Amino acid sequence: MPEATIDTGNTAWLLVSTALVLLMTPGLALFYGGLNRSKGVLNMMMMSFSTIGLVSILWLFYGFSASFGTDSLGGFIGNLGDYMGSKTYTDLFWGATDENPSGIGIPTYVFMVFQMTFAVITVALISGAIADRAKFAGWLLFAFGWATLVYFPVAHNVWGGGWIFQKLHPLDFAGGTAVHINAGAAALGVALVLGKRIGWPRESMKPHNVPFVALGAGLLWFGWFGFNAGSELTVDGVTGLAFVNTQVATAAAVLGWVIVEWIRDRKPTLVGASSGAIAGLVAITPACGFIDSWAAVLLGLAAGIVCALAVSLKYRFGFDDSLDVVGVHFVGGWLGSLALGFFANSDINSAITDVVGAKDGLFFGGGAAQLGAQAGASAIVTVYSFAIAFVLAFIIEKTIGFRVSAEAEVEGIDISEHAESGYDLHNPGGGGGSTSAFAMAGIGGGASAPAAPAAPAPVEKVVG
Repeated sequence: MPEATIDTGNTAWLLVSTALVLLMTPGLALFYGGLNRSKGVLNMMMMSFSTIGLVSILWLFYGFSASFGTDSLGGFIGNLGDYMGSKTYTDLFWGATDENPSGIGIPTYVFMVFQMTFAVITVALISGAIADRAKFAGWLLFAFGWATLVYFPVAHNVWGGGWIFQKLHPLDFAGGTAVHINAGAAALGVALVLGKRIGWPRESMKPHNVPFVALGAGLLWFGWFGFNAGSELTVDGVTGLAFVNTQVATAAAVLGWVIVEWIRDRKPTLVGASSGAIAGLVAITPACGFIDSWAAVLLGLAAGIVCALAVSLKYRFGFDDSLDVVGVHFVGGWLGSLALGFFANSDINSAITDVVGAKDGLFFGGGAAQLGAQAGASAIVTVYSFAIAFVLAFIIEKTIGFRVSAEAEVEGIDISEHAESGYDLHNPGGGGGSTSAFAMAGIGGGASAPAAPAAPAPVEKVVG
């Protein structure tokens, strides 16, 4: 095989972008953890961290090949033999001049790990819909099944040249369809199977740690520049456009959400501003490299307003989407995808027509064709992801069990599932040295430190 040429600048940028996208999942853990009640914060964060471990390994051995291999099963999925394990990674280079006419010179290993981080966070996003009531073993089995049956085929169809791409030519720069609509539809399916939390919606289940929420949102915002601008794979004008659009759309969405709160509730909140940022990031994701910046501002403002209103739909329709995955990611993803049908402009990015084979948006002379393509692709992913998630969660619930017992849910899922607690509420004075989680929970034998004096009963009920 002729020696491939590596572009060090493009490769370095994608490595940095990969690290930024990986940081988003711990950021998500903080964001979700802060939104959760205190007695389930560790379980919530554990679902994100465990997803990093599980999906990374699946991606290495067959996920990348299933997503970006040559067409198999009529374009439904990639050929598992193309990149199975690591047998070809040292020989092929994504974008090297001898193997790919694009000539961007990025080793396959680098593109593989960049896309690995997308797979990780997409699965982790779903967990926010089932806070406080899912068995950890059930979650791991669901994450394994959904990544294999849904994310990998959808990634192939949207980005890997599969059936949807060939038939509809949808635009999705960084994951509006493949990530956010996909995860949001699955979140609705699994939430319906697990049912409502005990006491919802009668009891108030407010976020227990608002600084965690803001910190998590900040890390997500920071990492999202790698998510969006990194998806250009090279360093050029479109990379800069995606970077700028990510910033201004998110800023506008913060304002949009806050305006809704100010008018509706008379008080703007930090949780609302943080949620607005995520809504803007979600909506701009599919469009960031395909629209002008003024359109990005309009899209972000619309996302902040629409998603702020959409999160109340769970009360109207009676489904317990604990941390508003449906209202933010599903609705925001649809909004961003459809916006391309209006604002996509090949004068901004010629890849719209030259590479994807799509059309300009309605406002730029392309007619309604691209709007129909965006709606069609989004609808297919919605139905497929929801159906598989619902069936998979139902099977898990009827076999090993997916929902914890009522007693465990009331006591706190952190203790029942992990034998540890995020906050030692019964020993406010603390003590020197380290104590194992099992000792803290009073489990197991052996020598232990003298028992601390009993703390006085709290005057007010602890939140969560």
